[in-house]
Amino acid sequence: MVAALDRRYPPARAQDWDRVGLVLGEPDAPVRRVLCVVDCVPETVAEALAQRADLIVAHHPLLLRGVSSVAPTTYKGRIVHDLIRSGVALYVAHTNADVANPGVSDALAARLGLRDLRPLSALADDPALGLGRVGELPAPLTLAELTRVAARALPPTAWGVRAAGEPDRVVRTVAVCGGSGDSLLAAAAAAGADAYLTADLRHHPASEHVAGGGPALLDAAHWATERPWLDDLAGWLAATAGVTAVVSDLDTDPWTLHAPSDPRSPS
Repeated sequence: MVAALDRRYPPARAQDWDRVGLVLGEPDAPVRRVLCVVDCVPETVAEALAQRADLIVAHHPLLLRGVSSVAPTTYKGRIVHDLIRSGVALYVAHTNADVANPGVSDALAARLGLRDLRPLSALADDPALGLGRVGELPAPLTLAELTRVAARALPPTAWGVRAAGEPDRVVRTVAVCGGSGDSLLAAAAAAGADAYLTADLRHHPASEHVAGGGPALLDAAHWATERPWLDDLAGWLAATAGVTAVVSDLDTDPWTLHAPSDPRSPS
């Protein structure tokens, strides 16, 4: 199983700062049931145990930065102990899944029905691979319409989908990037996109980008932009490895409430 995952998402394709691959578990242990998650957190670990999963495949690394202890009295240490005690392995595909083809952004683009996909920021050594995707909508939409389409197409979260730009702007070409994508604002403009859907957009870069005439922006919850990939991953695992692959729909986005501003409130 580890070898198959490594072939589909080569660890060498991950960013230098990233930590991917097998995190814990015996590489040769039999795997019959897999839980696919965005985040390996206590709630998804409990879900894996309830599902009797042998393996969790997560998008976000559990141990991204160095630690001096995995004692069960620590947050991540407790997760490690629970997984080992229960015989559940953990594998991570993060930035290597972001640049894969198909990868995280392909699944996000599919939710919008985008066609003729190409990488938003292609790798120098392989132009078929890279971060983000750019594609064409089946039919033009206004920004307001596209925002509503995105909100319906993505998993529901308290964050929802917010947009920056003229509501009546006509959108034909859309760039997307699953996860944090404000580093690709310039790439979205250079690609000729009319709109760019991603997550974690910051105030000043977004404001300056729109003021400078760049593509309209759609900002969704980080988890929601990466959750679609789990369906592709589970389908591939079932077809290739013959395992039962289950997708976690547990919303691990940290934002749990949303209240629209009341225009009658005093400033």
